[in-house]
Amino acid sequence: MTLVILRRTPGRIFVKSDDGNMWWQYLLVFLGSFLFDVVPFPFPPAFTIMVFFQVVFGLHIWPVIVIGVLGSVLGRYVLTLYIPHLSDRIFKRSKNEDVQFLGEQMKHQFWKGQLAILAYTLLPLPTTPLFLASGMSRINAAYIIPVFLVGKFTSDAITVHLGNYVSQNAENFINGSLSWEAILSLLIGTIFLCAILFINWRTLIQKKKFLVDFHIWKHGAAGEHSNNTAEGI
Repeated sequence: MTLVILRRTPGRIFVKSDDGNMWWQYLLVFLGSFLFDVVPFPFPPAFTIMVFFQVVFGLHIWPVIVIGVLGSVLGRYVLTLYIPHLSDRIFKRSKNEDVQFLGEQMKHQFWKGQLAILAYTLLPLPTTPLFLASGMSRINAAYIIPVFLVGKFTSDAITVHLGNYVSQNAENFINGSLSWEAILSLLIGTIFLCAILFINWRTLIQKKKFLVDFHIWKHGAAGEHSNNTAEGI
C-alpha cells in the first residue's frame, strides 16, 4: 500500500492512501457511523465521524456520504430491535405503555408523523430520542426508516460538503470539534430524550394536562406496584 504523507498545518500530519487501497478507510467510516447511531443515549451526530475521516484521510466525498449514511441507518435499525427488550428491563410498565401510546398516536396521524420525522432528521441533531421512542413504542421500522434515510442523506450530504470546505483549515476544525455547536446539539438531544422519558404523554394527549414523572425506573417486582409520583406543571 502506498502512503502519501500530507502536512497541511504546522505540527499536524494527515495520511492519505492511494485510491486502490482506501477500502479500509471507508470501512472505518461505515463502522464509525454505525457505532455512533447504535447507542441508546445522545451521542454526537454520525456526520461528525464522517467529516473527521473525510478530512484526515482525504477521502472522496460522495462515497463517504453513501457509506456513512448506510452505516447510520443500520445502526438505528439495530437500535429499534434491541431497545424494546432493554426498556422492559429498566423502565416500569407504566412508562413503556405511555411511550407505546405516543407511538400509536404518531401512526394514526401518518402524514403529520412522517413530516415531523423528516423535519427532525434534516436538523443537525442526534436522532437517538426519535428512535428510542420508536423502539419503545414498538413502531415497525418500515414506518420510520425510509423517511429517516431521505432526511439523513440530505443533511449529511450538506454537512460533509461543509466539512470538506473546513478541511482547508483542518487543524482548527479538529481542535474545534467540541465547539459550542456540538455541545448545543448534544444538549438539545438530551432534552428531547428527557422529554420522551419523563413526560406523561398519555395524560398530556388525552387530558391536556402536563405531568412530569421521574419515577420511571424498574426496581424489581416491588417497583411495579409502587405508587408513581407525578409533578403537575
